[in-house]
Amino acid sequence: MKEFGVKDQVGYVFGDLAGSMVTTYVGMFFLTFCTYVLGLSPQYMAGLFLFAKFWDAVNDPLIGSIPDRYMIGKSGDRFKPYIKLAMGPLALSVLICFANVSGWAMTAKQIWVAFAYLIYDLSYTGTSMPYGAMASVITDNPEERMKLSRARSFGGIAVGLFFMPIINMLVWNSDRTPNVKNYFLVAIFAALGSLLFYTIMLATSTERIKTTNIEKEKISDDYSFREVMKDALHNRPLLGIMLTTIGGLIGASAAGTLSMYLYREYYQNPRIMSMSSIISLPITLICFFAVPKLAKKYGKKNVVIGGLCYNLIFSLCLYIFPIGNPMTYLILSNISSAGALVFMILTWAFVTDIIDYQEYKTGRRADGTLYSIYTFSRKVGSSLSSTLMTFLLGVIGFVSGVQEQAPGVGEGIRTLVTLAPVLACIVQLIGMGLVYNLSREKTEAIQEELTNRKAGREVM
Repeated sequence: MKEFGVKDQVGYVFGDLAGSMVTTYVGMFFLTFCTYVLGLSPQYMAGLFLFAKFWDAVNDPLIGSIPDRYMIGKSGDRFKPYIKLAMGPLALSVLICFANVSGWAMTAKQIWVAFAYLIYDLSYTGTSMPYGAMASVITDNPEERMKLSRARSFGGIAVGLFFMPIINMLVWNSDRTPNVKNYFLVAIFAALGSLLFYTIMLATSTERIKTTNIEKEKISDDYSFREVMKDALHNRPLLGIMLTTIGGLIGASAAGTLSMYLYREYYQNPRIMSMSSIISLPITLICFFAVPKLAKKYGKKNVVIGGLCYNLIFSLCLYIFPIGNPMTYLILSNISSAGALVFMILTWAFVTDIIDYQEYKTGRRADGTLYSIYTFSRKVGSSLSSTLMTFLLGVIGFVSGVQEQAPGVGEGIRTLVTLAPVLACIVQLIGMGLVYNLSREKTEAIQEELTNRKAGREVM
Protein backbone atom coordinates (compact mmCIF):
# COMPACT_ATOMS: atom_id res chain seq x y z
CA MET A 1 0.00 0.00 0.00
CA LYS A 2 1.28 3.45 -0.94
CA GLU A 3 2.40 5.75 1.85
CA PHE A 4 0.44 8.87 2.74
CA GLY A 5 1.24 11.72 0.37
CA VAL A 6 0.07 14.62 -1.75
CA LYS A 7 -2.45 12.44 -3.58
CA ASP A 8 -4.37 11.82 -0.37
CA GLN A 9 -4.38 15.51 0.49
CA VAL A 10 -5.57 16.49 -2.98
CA GLY A 11 -8.26 13.84 -2.78
CA TYR A 12 -9.44 15.17 0.56
CA VAL A 13 -9.57 18.69 -0.87
CA PHE A 14 -11.88 17.43 -3.62
CA GLY A 15 -14.04 15.68 -1.04
CA ASP A 16 -14.65 18.94 0.78
CA LEU A 17 -15.15 20.78 -2.50
CA ALA A 18 -17.84 18.23 -3.37
CA GLY A 19 -19.77 18.72 -0.16
CA SER A 20 -19.24 22.48 -0.01
CA MET A 21 -20.56 23.03 -3.54
CA VAL A 22 -23.99 22.01 -2.25
CA THR A 23 -23.94 22.81 1.45
CA THR A 24 -22.45 26.30 1.16
CA TYR A 25 -24.90 27.25 -1.58
CA VAL A 26 -27.87 25.98 0.42
CA GLY A 27 -26.54 27.43 3.65
CA MET A 28 -26.01 30.93 2.26
CA PHE A 29 -28.78 31.27 -0.34
CA PHE A 30 -31.68 28.98 0.60
CA LEU A 31 -33.10 31.45 3.10
CA THR A 32 -32.86 34.42 0.72
CA PHE A 33 -34.43 32.31 -2.06
CA CYS A 34 -37.34 31.31 0.16
CA THR A 35 -37.99 34.84 1.47
CA TYR A 36 -37.32 36.95 -1.64
CA VAL A 37 -38.46 34.53 -4.38
CA LEU A 38 -41.03 32.23 -2.78
CA GLY A 39 -42.34 34.84 -0.34
CA LEU A 40 -42.16 32.65 2.77
CA SER A 41 -42.04 34.46 6.09
CA PRO A 42 -38.91 34.52 8.28
CA GLN A 43 -40.97 33.04 11.11
CA TYR A 44 -41.88 29.97 9.04
CA MET A 45 -38.28 29.46 7.98
CA ALA A 46 -37.12 29.78 11.59
CA GLY A 47 -39.58 27.07 12.59
CA LEU A 48 -38.40 24.84 9.75
CA PHE A 49 -34.74 25.17 10.74
CA LEU A 50 -35.62 24.39 14.36
CA PHE A 51 -37.64 21.31 13.40
CA ALA A 52 -34.78 20.11 11.22
CA LYS A 53 -32.55 19.97 14.29
CA PHE A 54 -34.92 17.60 16.06
CA TRP A 55 -34.76 15.52 12.88
CA ASP A 56 -30.96 15.61 13.05
CA ALA A 57 -30.92 14.65 16.72
CA VAL A 58 -32.36 11.28 15.70
CA ASN A 59 -30.84 10.53 12.31
CA ASP A 60 -27.29 11.91 12.68
CA PRO A 61 -25.98 9.53 15.36
CA LEU A 62 -27.85 6.58 13.86
CA ILE A 63 -26.56 7.16 10.33
CA GLY A 64 -23.08 7.90 11.62
CA SER A 65 -23.01 4.62 13.55
CA ILE A 66 -23.80 2.46 10.51
CA PRO A 67 -20.17 2.24 9.22
CA ASP A 68 -19.13 1.26 12.75
CA ARG A 69 -21.62 -1.62 12.67
CA TYR A 70 -21.61 -2.81 9.08
CA MET A 71 -19.02 -2.94 6.33
CA ILE A 72 -20.41 -3.05 2.80
CA GLY A 73 -18.75 -3.86 -0.51
CA LYS A 74 -15.72 -6.01 -1.22
CA SER A 75 -13.01 -3.32 -1.16
CA GLY A 76 -12.36 -3.58 2.57
CA ASP A 77 -13.00 0.17 2.94
CA ARG A 78 -15.22 1.27 5.81
CA PHE A 79 -16.36 4.69 4.64
CA LYS A 80 -15.94 5.16 0.89
CA PRO A 81 -18.81 2.81 -0.07
CA TYR A 82 -21.24 4.89 1.99
CA ILE A 83 -20.15 8.09 0.25
CA LYS A 84 -20.91 6.45 -3.10
CA LEU A 85 -24.44 5.68 -1.91
CA ALA A 86 -25.27 9.17 -0.67
CA MET A 87 -23.56 11.52 -3.13
CA GLY A 88 -26.32 11.15 -5.75
CA PRO A 89 -29.19 12.09 -3.40
CA LEU A 90 -27.18 15.08 -2.15
CA ALA A 91 -26.77 16.40 -5.69
CA LEU A 92 -30.47 15.89 -6.36
CA SER A 93 -31.46 17.67 -3.15
CA VAL A 94 -29.94 21.00 -4.19
CA LEU A 95 -32.08 20.96 -7.35
CA ILE A 96 -35.19 20.37 -5.27
CA CYS A 97 -34.28 23.17 -2.86
CA PHE A 98 -34.02 25.80 -5.60
CA ALA A 99 -36.93 24.72 -7.80
CA ASN A 100 -39.13 27.72 -8.62
CA VAL A 101 -42.53 26.95 -7.10
CA SER A 102 -43.41 30.60 -6.54
CA GLY A 103 -46.67 30.16 -8.46
CA TRP A 104 -48.00 27.58 -6.03
CA ALA A 105 -50.38 28.25 -3.15
CA MET A 106 -48.66 29.27 0.09
CA THR A 107 -49.44 26.00 1.88
CA ALA A 108 -48.09 23.97 -1.04
CA LYS A 109 -44.91 26.06 -1.08
CA GLN A 110 -44.41 25.55 2.64
CA ILE A 111 -44.79 21.78 2.32
CA TRP A 112 -42.42 21.67 -0.66
CA VAL A 113 -39.74 23.73 1.06
CA ALA A 114 -39.94 21.58 4.20
CA PHE A 115 -39.67 18.40 2.12
CA ALA A 116 -36.75 19.78 0.12
CA TYR A 117 -34.79 20.91 3.16
CA LEU A 118 -35.25 17.65 5.06
CA ILE A 119 -34.14 15.61 2.03
CA TYR A 120 -31.08 17.83 1.72
CA ASP A 121 -30.36 17.50 5.42
CA LEU A 122 -30.58 13.70 5.35
CA SER A 123 -28.43 13.29 2.24
CA TYR A 124 -25.85 15.74 3.60
CA THR A 125 -25.57 13.55 6.69
CA GLY A 126 -25.12 10.51 4.46
CA THR A 127 -22.04 11.99 2.76
CA SER A 128 -20.48 14.15 5.45
CA MET A 129 -20.41 11.50 8.18
CA PRO A 130 -18.31 8.89 6.34
CA TYR A 131 -16.19 11.55 4.62
CA GLY A 132 -15.18 13.18 7.89
CA ALA A 133 -14.59 9.93 9.76
CA MET A 134 -12.46 8.65 6.88
CA ALA A 135 -9.59 10.95 7.92
CA SER A 136 -8.90 8.72 10.92
CA VAL A 137 -8.32 5.69 8.69
CA ILE A 138 -6.28 7.46 6.00
CA THR A 139 -3.44 7.98 8.49
CA ASP A 140 -2.76 7.76 12.22
CA ASN A 141 0.20 10.15 12.13
CA PRO A 142 -0.61 13.46 13.95
CA GLU A 143 1.31 15.67 11.49
CA GLU A 144 -0.28 13.94 8.50
CA ARG A 145 -3.70 14.37 10.07
CA MET A 146 -2.99 18.09 10.43
CA LYS A 147 -2.23 18.16 6.71
CA LEU A 148 -5.58 16.46 6.04
CA SER A 149 -7.33 19.02 8.23
CA ARG A 150 -5.69 21.83 6.29
CA ALA A 151 -6.62 20.15 3.01
CA ARG A 152 -10.23 19.84 4.07
CA SER A 153 -10.45 23.45 5.17
CA PHE A 154 -8.99 24.51 1.82
CA GLY A 155 -11.90 22.90 0.00
CA GLY A 156 -14.52 24.91 1.86
CA ILE A 157 -12.45 28.08 1.69
CA ALA A 158 -12.01 27.69 -2.08
CA VAL A 159 -15.77 27.43 -2.58
CA GLY A 160 -16.29 30.50 -0.41
CA LEU A 161 -13.63 32.49 -2.24
CA PHE A 162 -14.34 31.64 -5.86
CA PHE A 163 -17.83 30.13 -6.17
CA MET A 164 -19.96 32.14 -3.75
CA PRO A 165 -18.99 35.65 -4.99
CA ILE A 166 -19.92 34.67 -8.55
CA ILE A 167 -23.30 33.53 -7.29
CA ASN A 168 -23.96 36.99 -5.85
CA MET A 169 -23.52 38.47 -9.31
CA LEU A 170 -25.85 35.87 -10.84
CA VAL A 171 -28.77 35.75 -8.42
CA TRP A 172 -29.18 39.52 -7.97
CA ASN A 173 -30.17 41.90 -10.76
CA SER A 174 -28.74 45.41 -10.92
CA ASP A 175 -32.03 46.82 -9.51
CA ARG A 176 -31.64 44.64 -6.37
CA THR A 177 -34.36 42.18 -7.44
CA PRO A 178 -33.65 38.42 -7.39
CA ASN A 179 -32.86 36.60 -10.65
CA VAL A 180 -35.08 33.56 -10.19
CA LYS A 181 -33.85 31.58 -13.21
CA ASN A 182 -30.21 31.81 -12.17
CA TYR A 183 -30.90 30.38 -8.73
CA PHE A 184 -31.78 27.06 -10.37
CA LEU A 185 -28.97 27.24 -12.95
CA VAL A 186 -26.46 27.63 -10.14
CA ALA A 187 -28.07 24.64 -8.41
CA ILE A 188 -27.47 22.52 -11.52
CA PHE A 189 -23.82 23.58 -11.59
CA ALA A 190 -23.44 22.82 -7.87
CA ALA A 191 -25.00 19.37 -8.28
CA LEU A 192 -22.78 18.37 -11.22
CA GLY A 193 -19.67 19.79 -9.54
CA SER A 194 -20.44 17.86 -6.37
CA LEU A 195 -20.75 14.55 -8.22
CA LEU A 196 -17.52 15.16 -10.15
CA PHE A 197 -15.50 16.12 -7.09
CA TYR A 198 -16.74 13.19 -5.01
CA THR A 199 -15.75 10.85 -7.83
CA ILE A 200 -12.22 12.31 -7.86
CA MET A 201 -11.97 12.02 -4.08
CA LEU A 202 -13.00 8.36 -4.11
CA ALA A 203 -10.37 7.61 -6.75
CA THR A 204 -7.48 9.39 -5.04
CA SER A 205 -7.96 8.76 -1.29
CA THR A 206 -6.75 5.56 0.40
CA GLU A 207 -8.07 4.03 3.60
CA ARG A 208 -4.87 2.62 5.11
CA ILE A 209 -5.96 1.63 8.59
CA LYS A 210 -7.92 -1.51 7.85
CA THR A 211 -10.08 -3.49 10.21
CA THR A 212 -8.54 -6.90 10.85
CA ASN A 213 -10.46 -10.04 9.92
CA ILE A 214 -11.19 -10.81 13.57
CA GLU A 215 -12.36 -7.26 14.23
CA LYS A 216 -14.46 -7.35 11.06
CA GLU A 217 -16.31 -10.43 12.23
CA LYS A 218 -17.02 -8.83 15.60
CA ILE A 219 -17.83 -5.32 14.45
CA SER A 220 -21.62 -5.73 14.30
CA ASP A 221 -21.81 -8.08 17.31
CA ASP A 222 -19.70 -6.15 19.81
CA TYR A 223 -20.70 -2.65 18.79
CA SER A 224 -22.99 -1.01 21.35
CA PHE A 225 -24.50 2.27 20.24
CA ARG A 226 -25.64 2.96 23.79
CA GLU A 227 -22.17 2.40 25.23
CA VAL A 228 -20.50 4.62 22.63
CA MET A 229 -22.99 7.41 23.30
CA LYS A 230 -22.45 7.03 27.04
CA ASP A 231 -18.69 7.20 26.60
CA ALA A 232 -19.05 10.27 24.38
CA LEU A 233 -20.87 12.15 27.14
CA HIS A 234 -17.78 11.68 29.31
CA ASN A 235 -15.38 12.66 26.53
CA ARG A 236 -14.39 16.14 27.73
CA PRO A 237 -12.30 17.05 24.65
CA LEU A 238 -15.26 16.14 22.44
CA LEU A 239 -17.59 18.35 24.48
CA GLY A 240 -15.08 21.20 24.32
CA ILE A 241 -14.72 21.03 20.55
CA MET A 242 -18.48 20.75 20.13
CA LEU A 243 -19.02 23.93 22.14
CA THR A 244 -16.24 25.73 20.24
CA THR A 245 -17.76 24.62 16.95
CA ILE A 246 -21.27 25.70 17.89
CA GLY A 247 -19.95 29.15 18.74
CA GLY A 248 -17.97 29.39 15.52
CA LEU A 249 -20.89 28.40 13.33
CA ILE A 250 -23.22 30.83 15.07
CA GLY A 251 -20.90 33.61 13.96
CA ALA A 252 -20.15 32.20 10.52
CA SER A 253 -23.74 31.35 9.66
CA ALA A 254 -25.06 34.69 10.87
CA ALA A 255 -22.41 36.62 8.97
CA GLY A 256 -22.81 34.49 5.84
CA THR A 257 -26.60 34.31 5.64
CA LEU A 258 -27.44 37.76 6.94
CA SER A 259 -24.74 39.48 4.90
CA MET A 260 -27.06 39.14 1.91
CA TYR A 261 -29.65 41.17 3.81
CA LEU A 262 -27.04 43.59 5.19
CA TYR A 263 -25.69 44.63 1.80
CA ARG A 264 -29.14 44.85 0.24
CA GLU A 265 -31.07 46.60 3.01
CA TYR A 266 -28.39 48.58 4.88
CA TYR A 267 -25.86 49.38 2.15
CA GLN A 268 -28.29 49.15 -0.80
CA ASN A 269 -25.69 47.22 -2.81
CA PRO A 270 -26.03 43.39 -2.65
CA ARG A 271 -23.73 42.75 -5.61
CA ILE A 272 -20.71 44.27 -3.85
CA MET A 273 -20.29 40.96 -2.03
CA SER A 274 -18.70 39.63 -5.21
CA MET A 275 -15.60 41.63 -4.21
CA SER A 276 -15.23 39.58 -1.05
CA SER A 277 -13.09 36.88 -2.67
CA ILE A 278 -10.53 39.41 -3.93
CA ILE A 279 -10.21 40.94 -0.47
CA SER A 280 -10.14 37.69 1.49
CA LEU A 281 -7.79 35.74 -0.80
CA PRO A 282 -4.46 37.08 0.58
CA ILE A 283 -5.76 36.79 4.16
CA THR A 284 -6.81 33.21 3.57
CA LEU A 285 -3.54 32.21 1.91
CA ILE A 286 -1.50 33.66 4.78
CA CYS A 287 -3.58 31.77 7.34
CA PHE A 288 -3.60 28.59 5.28
CA PHE A 289 0.19 28.30 5.30
CA ALA A 290 0.98 29.99 8.63
CA VAL A 291 -1.53 28.33 10.96
CA PRO A 292 -0.22 24.72 10.71
CA LYS A 293 3.34 25.95 11.35
CA LEU A 294 2.22 27.97 14.35
CA ALA A 295 0.22 25.01 15.64
CA LYS A 296 3.24 22.73 15.34
CA LYS A 297 5.36 25.20 17.31
CA TYR A 298 2.90 26.38 19.97
CA GLY A 299 0.19 23.70 19.96
CA LYS A 300 -3.21 23.72 18.27
CA LYS A 301 -5.12 24.84 21.37
CA ASN A 302 -2.91 27.86 22.08
CA VAL A 303 -3.00 29.06 18.48
CA VAL A 304 -6.79 28.81 18.33
CA ILE A 305 -7.20 30.77 21.57
CA GLY A 306 -4.94 33.51 20.21
CA GLY A 307 -6.97 33.72 17.00
CA LEU A 308 -10.25 33.90 18.92
CA CYS A 309 -9.01 36.75 21.12
CA TYR A 310 -8.02 38.69 17.98
CA ASN A 311 -11.41 38.02 16.40
CA LEU A 312 -13.28 39.06 19.55
CA ILE A 313 -11.55 42.45 19.78
CA PHE A 314 -11.95 43.22 16.07
CA SER A 315 -15.61 42.11 15.96
CA LEU A 316 -16.44 44.20 19.01
CA CYS A 317 -15.05 47.29 17.26
CA LEU A 318 -17.20 46.63 14.18
CA TYR A 319 -20.27 46.40 16.41
CA ILE A 320 -19.54 49.54 18.45
CA PHE A 321 -18.51 51.78 15.54
CA PRO A 322 -20.97 51.75 12.56
CA ILE A 323 -19.29 51.98 9.14
CA GLY A 324 -21.18 53.79 6.41
CA ASN A 325 -19.09 52.81 3.40
CA PRO A 326 -19.83 49.26 2.17
CA MET A 327 -16.35 48.68 0.74
CA THR A 328 -14.68 49.77 3.98
CA TYR A 329 -16.91 47.42 5.95
CA LEU A 330 -16.23 44.58 3.52
CA ILE A 331 -12.47 45.00 3.94
CA LEU A 332 -12.56 45.26 7.74
CA SER A 333 -14.95 42.33 8.19
CA ASN A 334 -12.64 40.13 6.10
CA ILE A 335 -9.63 41.17 8.18
CA SER A 336 -11.59 40.33 11.31
CA SER A 337 -12.43 36.86 9.99
CA ALA A 338 -8.75 35.85 10.03
CA GLY A 339 -9.13 34.94 13.70
CA ALA A 340 -12.03 32.61 12.95
CA LEU A 341 -10.06 30.97 10.14
CA VAL A 342 -7.53 29.59 12.62
CA PHE A 343 -10.02 27.20 14.20
CA MET A 344 -11.57 26.40 10.84
CA ILE A 345 -8.21 25.24 9.45
CA LEU A 346 -7.41 23.07 12.49
CA THR A 347 -10.90 21.72 13.23
CA TRP A 348 -10.53 18.30 11.67
CA ALA A 349 -7.16 17.66 13.31
CA PHE A 350 -8.93 18.18 16.65
CA VAL A 351 -11.66 15.72 15.64
CA THR A 352 -9.24 12.89 14.88
CA ASP A 353 -7.51 13.56 18.22
CA ILE A 354 -10.89 13.20 19.93
CA ILE A 355 -11.56 9.86 18.24
CA ASP A 356 -8.16 8.62 19.41
CA TYR A 357 -8.85 9.88 22.93
CA GLN A 358 -12.05 7.87 23.19
CA GLU A 359 -10.32 4.72 21.99
CA TYR A 360 -7.54 5.38 24.50
CA LYS A 361 -10.04 5.71 27.36
CA THR A 362 -12.45 2.90 26.45
CA GLY A 363 -10.55 0.48 24.24
CA ARG A 364 -13.28 0.79 21.59
CA ARG A 365 -12.94 2.68 18.31
CA ALA A 366 -16.09 4.21 16.84
CA ASP A 367 -14.99 6.69 14.19
CA GLY A 368 -18.33 7.04 12.45
CA THR A 369 -20.46 7.45 15.56
CA LEU A 370 -18.15 9.99 17.19
CA TYR A 371 -17.84 11.93 13.98
CA SER A 372 -21.62 11.97 13.60
CA ILE A 373 -21.99 13.29 17.16
CA TYR A 374 -19.49 16.02 16.40
CA THR A 375 -21.12 16.84 13.07
CA PHE A 376 -24.45 17.11 14.85
CA SER A 377 -22.91 19.91 16.93
CA ARG A 378 -21.97 21.67 13.69
CA LYS A 379 -25.56 21.45 12.52
CA VAL A 380 -26.77 22.67 15.91
CA GLY A 381 -24.51 25.71 15.68
CA SER A 382 -25.54 26.48 12.13
CA SER A 383 -29.23 25.99 12.81
CA LEU A 384 -29.23 27.84 16.12
CA SER A 385 -27.87 30.79 14.21
CA SER A 386 -30.22 30.34 11.24
CA THR A 387 -33.26 29.87 13.47
CA LEU A 388 -32.47 32.75 15.81
CA MET A 389 -31.35 35.20 13.14
CA THR A 390 -34.27 34.34 10.87
CA PHE A 391 -36.68 34.84 13.75
CA LEU A 392 -35.02 38.15 14.67
CA LEU A 393 -35.37 39.30 11.05
CA GLY A 394 -39.10 39.20 11.60
CA VAL A 395 -38.81 40.87 15.00
CA ILE A 396 -36.97 43.89 13.59
CA GLY A 397 -39.66 44.31 10.93
CA PHE A 398 -38.32 42.57 7.80
CA VAL A 399 -41.17 41.69 5.41
CA SER A 400 -40.79 39.10 2.64
CA GLY A 401 -41.68 39.93 -0.95
CA VAL A 402 -41.51 43.75 -0.78
CA GLN A 403 -39.09 45.93 -2.72
CA GLU A 404 -38.35 48.35 0.12
CA GLN A 405 -38.23 47.65 3.85
CA ALA A 406 -39.46 49.98 6.60
CA PRO A 407 -37.02 52.52 8.12
CA GLY A 408 -34.86 51.00 10.82
CA VAL A 409 -34.77 47.49 9.34
CA GLY A 410 -31.35 48.04 7.78
CA GLU A 411 -29.87 49.25 11.08
CA GLY A 412 -31.40 46.28 12.87
CA ILE A 413 -29.75 43.92 10.39
CA ARG A 414 -26.40 45.67 10.90
CA THR A 415 -26.69 45.10 14.64
CA LEU A 416 -27.45 41.39 14.16
CA VAL A 417 -24.57 40.84 11.73
CA THR A 418 -21.94 42.59 13.84
CA LEU A 419 -23.04 41.41 17.29
CA ALA A 420 -23.25 37.70 16.41
CA PRO A 421 -19.46 37.23 15.97
CA VAL A 422 -18.83 38.86 19.36
CA LEU A 423 -21.13 36.43 21.14
CA ALA A 424 -19.74 33.56 19.07
CA CYS A 425 -16.16 34.30 20.13
CA ILE A 426 -17.13 34.29 23.80
CA VAL A 427 -18.74 30.85 23.42
CA GLN A 428 -15.69 29.57 21.53
CA LEU A 429 -13.25 30.81 24.16
CA ILE A 430 -15.22 28.99 26.85
CA GLY A 431 -15.19 25.77 24.81
CA MET A 432 -11.53 25.85 23.84
CA GLY A 433 -10.06 27.58 26.88
CA LEU A 434 -12.05 26.01 29.73
CA VAL A 435 -13.53 22.71 28.51
CA TYR A 436 -11.11 21.23 25.95
CA ASN A 437 -8.22 19.71 27.91
CA LEU A 438 -5.88 17.93 25.47
CA SER A 439 -2.43 19.48 25.32
CA ARG A 440 0.07 18.71 22.57
CA GLU A 441 2.04 16.49 24.96
CA LYS A 442 -1.05 14.54 26.00
CA THR A 443 -2.10 14.01 22.39
CA GLU A 444 1.32 12.64 21.46
CA ALA A 445 1.28 10.30 24.48
CA ILE A 446 -2.15 8.96 23.48
CA GLN A 447 -1.01 8.31 19.92
CA GLU A 448 2.07 6.45 21.16
CA GLU A 449 -0.04 4.29 23.48
CA LEU A 450 -2.51 3.41 20.70
CA THR A 451 0.38 2.48 18.39
CA ASN A 452 1.80 0.17 21.06
CA ARG A 453 -1.61 -1.46 21.59
CA LYS A 454 -2.00 -2.08 17.87
CA ALA A 455 1.49 -3.57 17.64
CA GLY A 456 0.64 -5.89 20.53
CA ARG A 457 -2.54 -7.12 18.82
CA GLU A 458 -0.66 -7.80 15.59
CA VAL A 459 1.95 -9.86 17.46
CA MET A 460 -0.81 -11.96 19.02
